[in-house]
Amino acid sequence: MTKWILGISCFYHDSSASIIRDGEIIKAVQEERFSRKKHDSRFPVNAIRYCLKSQGIDLRDIDSIIYYEKPLLTFERLLETYLGVAPRGIRSFIAAMQVWLKEKLFLKSELKKLFQSLQSQLVTDSKPHIPKFLFSEHHQSHAAAAFYPSPFEEAVVLCMDGVGEWATTSTWIGKGNKIKPLWEINFPHSLGLLYSAFTYYCGFKVNSGEYKLMGLAPYGTPNFVEKIKDYLIDIKDDGTFKLDISYFKYHRGFRMTSKKFHKLFGAPPRESEKELTQFHMDLAASIQVVTEEIVIKIARSLQKETGMKNLCLSGGVALNCVANGKLLEEKIFDEIWIQPASGDAGSSLGAALLGWHDYYKNPRKPNKDDSMKGTYLGCDFSNKEIISYLEGINAPFQSMKDIELFEKLAQILDEGKVIGWFNGPMEFGPRALGGRSIIGDPRNEKMQSVMNLKIKYRESFRPFAPSVLEEDVSNQFEMNVKSPYMLLVAQIKSELCKKMTKEQQKLFGIEKLNITRSTLPAITHVDYSARIQTVSKKTNHRYYKLINAFKKKTGCPTIVNTSFNVRGEPIVCTPQDAYRCFMRTEMDILVLQNQILLKTEQPLIEKEESWKQEFELD
Repeated sequence: MTKWILGISCFYHDSSASIIRDGEIIKAVQEERFSRKKHDSRFPVNAIRYCLKSQGIDLRDIDSIIYYEKPLLTFERLLETYLGVAPRGIRSFIAAMQVWLKEKLFLKSELKKLFQSLQSQLVTDSKPHIPKFLFSEHHQSHAAAAFYPSPFEEAVVLCMDGVGEWATTSTWIGKGNKIKPLWEINFPHSLGLLYSAFTYYCGFKVNSGEYKLMGLAPYGTPNFVEKIKDYLIDIKDDGTFKLDISYFKYHRGFRMTSKKFHKLFGAPPRESEKELTQFHMDLAASIQVVTEEIVIKIARSLQKETGMKNLCLSGGVALNCVANGKLLEEKIFDEIWIQPASGDAGSSLGAALLGWHDYYKNPRKPNKDDSMKGTYLGCDFSNKEIISYLEGINAPFQSMKDIELFEKLAQILDEGKVIGWFNGPMEFGPRALGGRSIIGDPRNEKMQSVMNLKIKYRESFRPFAPSVLEEDVSNQFEMNVKSPYMLLVAQIKSELCKKMTKEQQKLFGIEKLNITRSTLPAITHVDYSARIQTVSKKTNHRYYKLINAFKKKTGCPTIVNTSFNVRGEPIVCTPQDAYRCFMRTEMDILVLQNQILLKTEQPLIEKEESWKQEFELD
């Protein structure tokens, strides 16, 4: 008999739902893609409804619903933390307790009410049926999301994030269908929160701007590494660490850093609209170096401790692809696998898989590639549905067969135009991987600035990632492993790089931005690195064929790939989202499966400056 398990993650940030059938990952999607509210933390009603409807089932068919953490343990941590700093933090305590006493403390009852309401919407001819509720621990869900879909029979698992219930760093052993804990570091000592503190201090949003800090780091010099290590964090030889909590406020207030932190670095936190200076770039470079040191030291000690050859990573810190790339270079482990949805969204999947393997004690058969299906686990739309929508809004388009479409798009890319690419199922996790992507020619020197300023409406320093044919990755980059989820950074191949002149070498910070560093300038960061996605025929054959057509046309097996959205907005989900984004940016072409739309042929839409400004507030 078929067994369905539903995993959910919500009420903190990046809520999501995942569904598995007899242990197979079927669907996984974030609520933000439906609600259009970035990092939406609300109950994922739309994501759950999609997971069920896509399979033609309802809650009567679900065996268990598994929540990704244990709220009572989190409540315990909050109480102990606030009592430890009282009377400081009283305003934060009162605000937190209002939410907890109203919703989170009685979460099981609250979830049952929400699911009963959802069931009544889906089924009207039967009594409400709510499946069994189970609760995983936060880092256990991260570990399960890292190990169970991995290609390994056994591996050591490292989870690092801001905080779960208590754990901020945890290590596990995965063998067969079991994951067992090794050791953990508990709140308030957190690498994730340390990195977020610098994110906040440099003027970016916590829980969403950390990748901006990572992108800013190569413009700076790590001048503050020793100051960070002398005052903020004590790092042991094995990578374990302890923070001097007097420099922070995240444990007792609404802000991340204290006046003592600001005094240490000689300035108040940057306001988001103020200019980024060399000071902020140097801070970003410094905390990035510290992060890499800790990750590498922990990995090395884990390998010595366990003797294992494989490593799995999850948690928000695992999305730091620069640190991942440095870890790969160290060759501590034979192979590394990183959960592509490493943040809390991916924990709904971890919770569901934990239910199948741990609670129901079912065996596990690793897939030699992995079990994530390329992360293409979200909404999918047929050509028939897309044509019906386009005809309904009277949008001029042309339907083309794959072979002629890809040849035409290769020509368009070669002309330096920007394409919105909407193809197959939507990706799960923060990266666009050829399902909902904006693409361009990496050889074009103007492509980065055009995409940043005219398409994405975001900071000019932000780098773009390359999508490269899997078999060509070592010809373009100093890397010879697969990177299907854009979670590894590597250097551009030396023969493709261009040396800087003496005058250029004297430049600092953002002055470095417009220097052409390689024959692939649009995807070459200021330190000659790139965040790489390798594209396989197996997981996304249409995206592969498109890039291959570009290679045949130009000799280049790489294209620019960035997420199909503008700054502050989630990645597009539906054809309607894609068309709206296309018409309000300066993209040239929109491709919806086999339908191609030219901007010059579309009806004129008045530019909505207020809409554009809305997304510049991020």
